[in-house]
Amino acid sequence: MITYQIRLFGIAREIVGQSWLAWETEKPLRAGELQAALQAHYPDLGRLASLLLAVNAEYAQGDEWLQPEDELALIPPVSGG
Repeated sequence: MITYQIRLFGIAREIVGQSWLAWETEKPLRAGELQAALQAHYPDLGRLASLLLAVNAEYAQGDEWLQPEDELALIPPVSGG
């Protein structure tokens, strides 16, 4: 079993109901696969205008393989001005 630790920010944190999430899977995932799995499990995440996955403080490409020790963060749309 592989566990990815994901930090959640903004509305993503509100949707999931916590600031950290441990996501378990039987096989290694690519960034896009993890994001799709999270959106399937938490459908309100899929309704956001944008949702980015950061890996080790850089926005991930969908085909990037994830390692359990990676620092992952789910970044929702931000507003401000």
